[in-house]
Amino acid sequence: MKLNLQKKLAAAIMRCSPKKIWCDPDSMSEIKESITKSDIKKSIGVGLIRVKPTKGVSRVRARKQKNQKKKGLRKGVGSRKGKQTARAPKKEKWMNKIRVQRDFLKELRSKEYLTPTNYRNLYLKAKGGFFRSKRHIKIYIEEHKLVEQKTDN
Repeated sequence: MKLNLQKKLAAAIMRCSPKKIWCDPDSMSEIKESITKSDIKKSIGVGLIRVKPTKGVSRVRARKQKNQKKKGLRKGVGSRKGKQTARAPKKEKWMNKIRVQRDFLKELRSKEYLTPTNYRNLYLKAKGGFFRSKRHIKIYIEEHKLVEQKTDN
């Protein structure tokens, strides 16, 4: 049973597309008889004609992906956009590195493993970018025997 006219009228009343109009399959004959806008309005009031709900885009996959990224996954080489320096700027990288190194040197100084002159030299080397990491400082100190053993009296 074609209800093109009825759907067009209902769409005009409800301000939507005729494709969005749903007609009750049990009362097709009643709807078929209604050929004026007022008849269609009555059918809408009774609930024989309705607008289909709008379909949205599902967020399930997006939420799942977000949770994976929170865990640190999906961050491989193929997923990256932009330069390495865009993802972690040079300055931030430097700040993180130098803070760790300076904290380590301060700790050694406070425990009196380093003399003030050795501390100053190592501090300036760190400032100049000589050390790659905290581990590199440890290796350097061991090689050059800069650590003073504390003597308990």
